[in-house]
Amino acid sequence: MPQTPHAPAPSLSSSPVSVLGLGMMGAALAAAFLNTGHPVTVWNRSASKTGPLVAQGALPAATAAEAMAASPLVVLCLLTNDNVNELLAGLSEKQLAGRTLVNLTNGTPAQARALAARAEKLGARYLDGGIMAVPQMIGGPAAYVFYSGDEQAYETHRPTLAALGGTKWTGSDPGLAALNDLGLLTGMYGMFIGVVQALALVRTENIKAEEYAELLVPWITAMLGLVPEIARDLDSGQHLTDVSSLAVNQAAFPNFLTAFKEQGVSVELFEPFQALLDRSVEAGHAADGLSRLAEMLTVR
Repeated sequence: MPQTPHAPAPSLSSSPVSVLGLGMMGAALAAAFLNTGHPVTVWNRSASKTGPLVAQGALPAATAAEAMAASPLVVLCLLTNDNVNELLAGLSEKQLAGRTLVNLTNGTPAQARALAARAEKLGARYLDGGIMAVPQMIGGPAAYVFYSGDEQAYETHRPTLAALGGTKWTGSDPGLAALNDLGLLTGMYGMFIGVVQALALVRTENIKAEEYAELLVPWITAMLGLVPEIARDLDSGQHLTDVSSLAVNQAAFPNFLTAFKEQGVSVELFEPFQALLDRSVEAGHAADGLSRLAEMLTVR
């Protein structure tokens, strides 16, 4: 199980760090290292993005190889892991040997495992990470990062990585940080799917979205209180409910789809849920609660 994140704390270390990839998140990471006293070397495919960080004291690198050579700790924050693979393809074992690569690029568990194997062949230690923050939160008390992979490298560099926020170790399997990251983001996107659908619906009758948000936020917050109960039921395999059965949800859900269509709102986000409810009831789970749906979603 993931551990409670270590709280972020100002780093007194002067350990150098290189940051490759200076989009909104990468630039925030580099700034956080600078703010805690670390010598920072930065590189970006578009060199113009290094300017604001150089003005804050960072050293620009002309090439990715030059950036990696500058520090024992190399943080990657690129658009996709395809970009990470492209970058590594241009580097040799001589250029990476002894370095620790911390890949904070969003990706999948399988991608993380493949990159860890590739880094090992190039003589580098590898940590995969999942950032649980938006750029403006980096370095603050609410930000934290999942890490997995080489535990020795994690312990060695944790004081430096603490500049970004709390550190949360998920295990030596390099894919576990990405798994935890995607799990939390799945919950977030599911919430926002409901939010945008709700706002689209009420705006068809000229209700102001900002006004309706005052009702929506406390309702969603209250319903989140059911999450621990759903999780306990799933872990125990006891899915019976005294709240709302799948049969009740199956009977009620067509009203949503009908209302969406009548109000001129697309059903593309919600229609698949009706199919899942139908399949669950047909499989004999009519009396069960929502926790049963997690099992129905698992492809075995």
